[in-house]
Amino acid sequence: MEHLSSSKIFGGQQSQYKHLSSSLNCDMVFSVYMPPQAENAKVPVLYWLSGLTCTDQNFVTKAGAQQYAAEHGIAIVCPDTSPRGDGVPDDAEGAWDFGLGAGFYVNATQPPWSDNYSMYDYVVKELPELINANFAIDGQRAAISGHSMGGHGALTIALNNREKFKSVSAFAPIVSPLNCPWGEKALGNYLGGDKSAWETYDSCSLVLSAKSQLPILVDQGGADGFLEQQLKTELLEHASKEANYPMNIRYQEGYDHSYSFIATFIGEHIAFHAKHLR
Repeated sequence: MEHLSSSKIFGGQQSQYKHLSSSLNCDMVFSVYMPPQAENAKVPVLYWLSGLTCTDQNFVTKAGAQQYAAEHGIAIVCPDTSPRGDGVPDDAEGAWDFGLGAGFYVNATQPPWSDNYSMYDYVVKELPELINANFAIDGQRAAISGHSMGGHGALTIALNNREKFKSVSAFAPIVSPLNCPWGEKALGNYLGGDKSAWETYDSCSLVLSAKSQLPILVDQGGADGFLEQQLKTELLEHASKEANYPMNIRYQEGYDHSYSFIATFIGEHIAFHAKHLR
């Protein structure tokens, strides 16, 4: 693991590292915020998954989360959104919604994507093992959150790994890749045409089949231009009601899909996770 940079902020350290990933067969960069409480004891951790086109740095520089993480004594780990580097395949037309920067947090099964695009395994297994071994973090107290494609990743990873996370939250998540153009393109390419293989990465399908529950908070901007065609939050509402799965889904009037929306409510999300990470 190579240390790339560190800066002191709100009494803690915001750092960036690089390592060779066995899951993704390439070098990966991730960022970690360690709150000041980590100087004296192990702290709980929040994994943040970013959206399309993002790297590990978007949340670090735009969300303003470090202040709240320091207040509650929570570390924040931000992985990149896809494998990168020479030899890692990309969309043939260089589209922004597939390939580099758009790993969708799945394990690809179709060539050429299957050689590198195993973001699900990276987030669920490899990265936590690396984090727990090298930082003052209590891996038994973990939560996960994300935005857009990352909100989809956070929800599906938590729903598939109930034993690993105490809580999950999302900003403007893609709630059903089975039923939106972004999902059809990404999962169709990564997983193939058999849509039954997509269900393990579809939050609505997972809620309907869930055998246990965990605390869920979802914020969706009412002025989000992607809401109607891509995000379809109402599908998650319907699934939660049908499955009798309680979750707090909030529509925030006037807010769009940007980091201005995330920065406004990230303090409430970190407080939500802090309550469940005690």
